[in-house]
This record gives sequence, C-alpha cells and structure tokens, in this order.
Amino acid sequence: MRIDIISAVPDLLLSPLKTSIVQRAQDSGKVEIVIHNLRDYAYDKHKQIDDKPFAGGPGMLLKPEPFFECIEKLISEREYQRIIFTNPGGKIYDQKLANKFSLAENIIIIAGHYKGIDDRVRERFATDEVSIGNFVLSGGELLALVIVDSIVRLIPGVLGDSESALNDSFMDGEKIEAPYYTRPAEYKGMKAPEVLLSGNDKLIKQWKEEQSKILTEKWKNLNRQE
Repeated sequence: MRIDIISAVPDLLLSPLKTSIVQRAQDSGKVEIVIHNLRDYAYDKHKQIDDKPFAGGPGMLLKPEPFFECIEKLISEREYQRIIFTNPGGKIYDQKLANKFSLAENIIIIAGHYKGIDDRVRERFATDEVSIGNFVLSGGELLALVIVDSIVRLIPGVLGDSESALNDSFMDGEKIEAPYYTRPAEYKGMKAPEVLLSGNDKLIKQWKEEQSKILTEKWKNLNRQE
C-alpha cells in the first residue's frame, strides 16, 4: 500500500509516522507513506498557498492551484482507489471506513488547514469525505494520522499477532472488547478475575462474551444523544 498525504504544515505529521507500528510497517515494506508539502506546489515567487475567501469572512483559505498541481501529478503516476478529503461535513470516521480503506492499493489524504480548502479541490478529486467528529481542530493533519494508523495495522503481516486486529473493538460491528489483565494476578489489593486464571476455556469465553456485552451497553449509553 502507498499513502500520500498533502499538507500545508507537514511537520505535524513527521514524528508520529516514524514510531511504533506505522514505522515498522514502512521498514518491512508493507506500506509506503509519502508526505507532500503544499508549498512545493505553489509556483509564484512568494510560494503563497492561502488567500482571503471571496465575500469576506474571518480566516484564510487554502488556494486550489497547489492541490491541483500535486494531485494531478500523483494520479498521472499511478491509480488511486481512494482520495480522502478531511472535512467537518464528511462521514464520521469509524472502523467500517478503516476496513474499506485498508483494501486500497493507493490512497491520497488531503489535509485541510486554516479556514479550509477552496471547495473546487473537493469537487474535482474527493472520493471520500471524512470527519474526525463533531468538534473543531486547527487542521486535518490529526485525522490524517488517525486514518493512517487505523488502516496500516489492518494490512496483513503488519501486526505480530495475526489475531490482534480481528479481535479489536468495533471490528465486529458496535462491539467493545472484554477487559484484559496480566501479571501480577494481585496488585495493591486488586485481583484479576479468577476465571481468567482457571484455565477453563469454556468459562473464559463465556466471561469475555458477558463482559463485552456489558461494556458495549455502557458505551452505547454514554454515546446516546441527551
């Protein structure tokens, strides 16, 4: 898989993409991640990438030309199955989208910043519009990182335990995993559930299913509209 991220502030992306599972996936050749600095595609002498919005209003808007230059260059070099536009008006990102995106061979993520992006970029290129939630961030870079992390770990061979991703919360619809415990069995007076130490696979499976139902219902109650 190849993932191209277009950003006006690429430094925000560098450190997270060089750690943990994402870095190991790149080192093993499972994924290639390329960051594009939007200013590299601004060809006026001032490298201007933003301007005031038509009809006034606060903030600065990212101009269309650098995005068109970058994206048209990329799509001339390879086929992209997904061009993801980070957008407050998009579908809220979830595990179902992560699963779909992980099946693509090549992905472009367009990260907005400042007031936003000239809408002609979305109109021309976006195959998917995605939001991180009903709140405001300074830019789409954090969502871009969330997307990358969530799909890279689904690529076969990236995780050490092939079962890890399959058993994650939300992989089987709206379902939260049962809690986990490890050694020591007792710590500061707090004991791990005896059933997990019993060695009885049937009872352990039953306990995990019951706990999963309890936590899923709790999650649903927490997230119901008031």
